[in-house]
Amino acid sequence: MSSHSANGAGTVLPITKPGSYLTRMAIFVAIIVGVGALLYPALSDAFMANAVLNGLILGVFVVGVVYTFRMAASLSPEVTWIEDFRRSRPGLTSQVPPKLLAPMAAMMTEQRRDRPQLSTTSTRTILDSIRSRLDESRELSRYVVGLLVFLGLLGTFWGLLQTVNSVANVIGNVNVGSGQNMDLWFSELKEGLSEPLSGMGTAFSSSLFGLAGSLALGLLDMQAGQAQNR
Repeated sequence: MSSHSANGAGTVLPITKPGSYLTRMAIFVAIIVGVGALLYPALSDAFMANAVLNGLILGVFVVGVVYTFRMAASLSPEVTWIEDFRRSRPGLTSQVPPKLLAPMAAMMTEQRRDRPQLSTTSTRTILDSIRSRLDESRELSRYVVGLLVFLGLLGTFWGLLQTVNSVANVIGNVNVGSGQNMDLWFSELKEGLSEPLSGMGTAFSSSLFGLAGSLALGLLDMQAGQAQNR
């Protein structure tokens, strides 16, 4: 990004296009898909432990991934505008400026067309405005990361609650000493324990998908944040 002081001295900071970060993010997502394909049988069984909740977690994760990619890709017009401004291409002021750098473009158009200059105070104001816009754009991705953790914990407590209630019912229905056939008693006990085990499956599977999704999305959000900083 190029910033000019009031005395005309310019300080040029390095700027990087988001393409390299998008490539890293795409490679990371491809690795996730590959690992998921290798572990598909086990993940499929875990997913079916509670298809509704795990499907919701998966859907939230996909929305977060799409938004993170969109957030990083939206930086390209900003970079193009800065590069055009550096080169001082003719007709720059007639171009429609990007949303992120709109305050900078508005202030530049008020300066001289041949050699725009900004004071130190104006530069700080612009940078603070850009930083605020960047933070606002990342709020949703950060919320989705936290939401995945919350959904995972919600499934955990839901599954544990089912397990506790089911175990209580099994214990309450145990009746030994009335001359009942032990084989029949063990058969009934085995059937009764199937529901608590199902609850444990819900608890562990939701934790697995929720925490893994938050970890993966957090790494993608970190890459998008680095792209914004550059």
